Amino acid sequence: MIKQRLKTAIVFGMTLTMSLVMTWGFSVSAVADENQDIARVTKVLNSLMPNAKPDSIADSAIPGMYEAIFGPQVIYISKNGRYILEGDLYDLSTRTNLTEGKRRVGRAKVVNDLDANAMIIFSPKKVKYTITAFTDIDCGYCRKMHKRMAEYNELGIEFRYLAYPRSGVGSPSYLKALSVWCAKNPQEAMSFAKGGAKLAQIKELAQVKGKDCKDTILGHMAAAKQVGVTGTPTLVFDNGQVAPGYVEPKRLIQILSQMKKG
Repeated sequence: MIKQRLKTAIVFGMTLTMSLVMTWGFSVSAVADENQDIARVTKVLNSLMPNAKPDSIADSAIPGMYEAIFGPQVIYISKNGRYILEGDLYDLSTRTNLTEGKRRVGRAKVVNDLDANAMIIFSPKKVKYTITAFTDIDCGYCRKMHKRMAEYNELGIEFRYLAYPRSGVGSPSYLKALSVWCAKNPQEAMSFAKGGAKLAQIKELAQVKGKDCKDTILGHMAAAKQVGVTGTPTLVFDNGQVAPGYVEPKRLIQILSQMKKG
């Protein structure tokens, strides 16, 4: 009886060992295959976008496809590197835009990585919500929104301005932005400029002496491109969601309250 039990135990032990070895072997093989796939996909992506490095490459919700994330940009690419897809991926069972969720994370990171000291901030006594706004000093709706800044602040909304002169580098809007961001009192200069002041008047008020804000403005413009800004004002919420265009104070506080509730 004892010999029979010992024999059974030995056979069971050998079977278990072989099973573990086989499982480990399959696991190592699967990891090796995945590493090869990711290396292949990375090579393809580098050839398509040599100046960009993906933040991550991971399995997507689509079998056989990876999800490559470049900041707010999401690309789907087949594991053999042959097919590529750029667009919105929806989960019909939950009616959720899976791609937009990843974009929001990327947008929020782009904005949060910027130096807050290089933003022009209009803050209430008690901050309940924070909005980051890409603005153009010569934009009509940007001026309309700025005229109601006291109302936004009264509702507890903090505005952090980033420069996005739509006409591009060297334009009057760009030059005004340089003066405003370099001003001795940027908040005062912003309100003055958005009140319709001429460039010469803004420069005179700004009292810019030996200060160069070109890198700040260009950095904001680069961030706007990453976020996907095409017009102003463009509002970016803490969660990375974007609201293009003018949003009046009461409507904005409704949107923010709904976001907070989830």
